[in-house]
Amino acid sequence: MSCFSSNIRRNLTYPLRTLLPLRRFYSLANVVENGTRLDADEKLESSIHPTAFVHPDAIIGKSVSIGPFCTVGASVKLGNACFLHPGSHVFGETELGDRCILMPGAVVGDDLPGHTSIGNNNVIGHHAVIGVKCQDLKYKSGDECFLVIGNNNEIREHASIHRSSKPTEKTVIGDNNFIMGSCHIAHDCKIGNNNIFANNTLLAGHVVVEDYTHTAGATVVHQFCNIGSFSFIGGGSVVSQDVPKYVMVSGERAKLHGLNLEGLRRRGFSDAEIRSLRTAYRKIFMMSDSKSEGGIVDRLAGVNEEFGNMPAVLSLVQSIRDSFSEERRGICKF
Repeated sequence: MSCFSSNIRRNLTYPLRTLLPLRRFYSLANVVENGTRLDADEKLESSIHPTAFVHPDAIIGKSVSIGPFCTVGASVKLGNACFLHPGSHVFGETELGDRCILMPGAVVGDDLPGHTSIGNNNVIGHHAVIGVKCQDLKYKSGDECFLVIGNNNEIREHASIHRSSKPTEKTVIGDNNFIMGSCHIAHDCKIGNNNIFANNTLLAGHVVVEDYTHTAGATVVHQFCNIGSFSFIGGGSVVSQDVPKYVMVSGERAKLHGLNLEGLRRRGFSDAEIRSLRTAYRKIFMMSDSKSEGGIVDRLAGVNEEFGNMPAVLSLVQSIRDSFSEERRGICKF
């Protein structure tokens, strides 16, 4: 027998069954107590495959299923009804909420100082790597680093999301995001809610993405950029400056290409709001009379005064103004 096979056999003869007992699911059908059907969490006990390594100090919720050749570390907390498919692993000080699913090959957490926290109803795809050490040369060995992920996110195959680069920061992912295959979210990024990142979207460190944004495939975003809510980034774009709210950008060095009209309609913006945003966009970015247009600061002031009763326009103006603050990178070319 090969050395590799011998090591596996030796590891499997370690008292795995003494770490957590192997329990089989009870039948879901016709389970009644005092005339009342039991809640799913009450019907099922945890099921742990005998080849899985679950540390005795790990905290395992109700109705958890841990498949063959999985690893659950000493400081891990698994919420109720989590499902670890074969060959998935959870390391370090990592907490998964209820009903999280790890597909085969997924790796969550790292045996480093710090913490990875993942909320409820998240799916971690095949061979995704979540909550490991950042790729930042400023990271100092021994520093605590953090990742916080909200609820109802789908993170697809081969995606990678890294912890923060220093103890005073966190990498943060909100709720209801769809992060497609081979996406990368680097250290200290702040991602809001309801975003869609198509395949191979790459976010460098310290990028801020607000809500309801959509990137097409192979999008690259420079570090410290800000992507405004309800914006759209075309496929193959390289974003090196901020993207204001509500707009579309694309290009090898991304430029503004008008409003994200279809996205706004899908998200329930009224006809009146869209008409006002279109007028404001033209006044800010498409003035043809060079004598009357003035600088962008003047144009923003004029639009702000004209549309003072339209919150969507005021939000657009503020998004642009914020991008010209000292610590920001300005907006994409127009």
